Amino acid sequence: MNSFALAQAGAETRPTFWRIGHVGEALFYYLAFVAVAIFLFGVYRRFATYAKGSEDPVDRLSELPSRVVAAAKLVATNEKQFDRDLTAGLMHTFIMWGFLTLLIGTTILMIDMDIWTLFAGQPSFFVGDFYLAYSFVLDAMGFLFVVGVGMALYKRYWTRNDRLWGKHTSPEDGLFVWTLFLLGVGGYVTEGFRILGTSATRDVSFETVSFVGWFVADVLQVVGFGPEAAAAAYPAVWWSHSLLALAFVATVPYAKPFHMISSYANLVTRDEDAGRRLPRVPADAAPEDIGPSEIEDFSWKQLLDHDACTKCGRCSSVCPAKAAGRPLDPRDVILDLKNYREDLQAGRTDEVDIVADGGTSVIDAETMDSCMSCMACMDACPVDIEHVTQFTEMNRRLTESGQMNKNVEDAVMNVFQKGNTFGDPDRKRPEWTEELDFEVPDAREEAVEYLWYVGDYPSYDGRNQHVARSLARVFEAADVSYGILYEDEQNDGNDIRRVGEEGLFEMVAEENIEAFESCDYEKVVCTDPHSYNTFTNEYDQFGFEDADSVYHYTQVVENLVNAGALGLSGTELDDTVTYHDPCHLGRYNGEFEAPREVIRATGVTLDEMPRNRADSFCCGGGGGGLWMDFEEEPKPSEERIREALEDTDAGPAVDRFVVACPMCMTMYEDGRKTGGFEDDIEVTDITELLVEALDANRGGETGATSAAAD
Repeated sequence: MNSFALAQAGAETRPTFWRIGHVGEALFYYLAFVAVAIFLFGVYRRFATYAKGSEDPVDRLSELPSRVVAAAKLVATNEKQFDRDLTAGLMHTFIMWGFLTLLIGTTILMIDMDIWTLFAGQPSFFVGDFYLAYSFVLDAMGFLFVVGVGMALYKRYWTRNDRLWGKHTSPEDGLFVWTLFLLGVGGYVTEGFRILGTSATRDVSFETVSFVGWFVADVLQVVGFGPEAAAAAYPAVWWSHSLLALAFVATVPYAKPFHMISSYANLVTRDEDAGRRLPRVPADAAPEDIGPSEIEDFSWKQLLDHDACTKCGRCSSVCPAKAAGRPLDPRDVILDLKNYREDLQAGRTDEVDIVADGGTSVIDAETMDSCMSCMACMDACPVDIEHVTQFTEMNRRLTESGQMNKNVEDAVMNVFQKGNTFGDPDRKRPEWTEELDFEVPDAREEAVEYLWYVGDYPSYDGRNQHVARSLARVFEAADVSYGILYEDEQNDGNDIRRVGEEGLFEMVAEENIEAFESCDYEKVVCTDPHSYNTFTNEYDQFGFEDADSVYHYTQVVENLVNAGALGLSGTELDDTVTYHDPCHLGRYNGEFEAPREVIRATGVTLDEMPRNRADSFCCGGGGGGLWMDFEEEPKPSEERIREALEDTDAGPAVDRFVVACPMCMTMYEDGRKTGGFEDDIEVTDITELLVEALDANRGGETGATSAAAD
């Protein structure tokens, strides 16, 4: 016996296809079949498009079961949606779980009607306690669904959240949200008409478990509907709701709702090392094949990235280039590529270059020059779109086609000719050591525990040379076994690679690895987080076998502090400071605590920046930004120092802006001057704090190791 017959007999269930009739039921099944067929064909076309993309250099389907489980966890917890935006996280949780529950409920009803009773000939299980529990759960979760969609409408139209609007905002976006709202509300209206309409012929008191539908039935009575009128209106209400639902199903693969599929697929196929570890260019690749020149040059995963974008604008809202007025919006780049592909497939546009300097290309060269490779966009993206990898590959195309930014080209040429971005001779690289009152060991001539890779800026830039000398003093004070490569050290290549010069990166990587291998050492320690990142995550692509033994200096010094090797009491200094997390140390590699432990060990009061740890805001120097000249208002470095002085708890009482990266030091010293903050705050490296604390601890003159001392 099916649910309709059971309802007629007075059982605790609901009649299906009530007042629709056999012809209407047959028509519904026909339309449902058509809708599902259109849906499946659309999904097939989407995935057939991905198959036209190039092979991805990363094995995206390895260990597939664990990938599926990990992606399901991300989806189930909505943890990426909660990042930086609690209300958006709640909104998405309500919508997603409400939608899934309603989908599961519809599937259960289909199984009961079309499989269990029709084909298996079994009595319906859609009755009694099961039905009561089913109705309560669906009403409760459906209510959360409507609340969630209501929150989305509120954020979009009432508060008008800026990140939801942009050049790619279209009527489709609003239509999607309003359709969900009408589906949710329409389901309750249909339920209310059914409850009220069937009350004339049976006892419906058990339907109070459907508390929202029961409330709607009460409202209908208040506005003048009786059981007969509700029964008469029910078919029109039911068909309105059903046709909207079927139309939604049919259009999923052709519009914004496809993100429900593509986003999950994107999470399953994500590369956890994306951005921090860039793929190699194949050894046999011709120059014209390096970087994308046409849409099929993007890998299938990158095409999936384009379709996974939900236009949420989270990437745009955290992008320092966009905030500074540079011509980059990460969301727009992804959607520009998607729209170009779809327009090309539909014959609405002619084929043009993917990226070029001016002209009619899809992406302008200046847009790619603007990227700081800070990876904030990727960290904020709830569906793990890999922006930085794609941006780098477009930079490779610009490099191979001779369209590199002039300032970047000069820096690259300096590295090619001199091994450093300053263009100074190799013999000058160790000159920073000459002002020390001790000799820095030569790792080429003696065995050391730590091979210290100093880096370009600490070697050649006057301000950062003081940082190098401070770290050398710390190592000496702790009696660390260390040494440097002197003039055999070369640029690390991290930023060279990210501006698109892959060939030069491979050259300097191989030369540095050869220099490392000529030494007898146990570990590598880096002054610069950019060096730390590329040695740890990328040099193994070229045969470096000690990637697991590479450390940033803050990690080494933290161990020294904890071991008591520096003899600090934790009361030496009494300044109030704030700390800036470098992108390549924090967001790239997850090291947040070592720098803070070292800072606190000096006795200072650490007042956190509002945007800290993984949410830190880039200084503007990454991805070649240090070598470029942009019209920015404000500069990322200026905005960050303003934030330190105005938005921290201590505000103007912050004495020092503490950094742990030579590039950050350069950018913030510049921002302190151009922003008019020279008299308000001092930019200090962690090593300089340590040396001041050591001086104070030993009765020396506090501050004797300030920048002015050198």
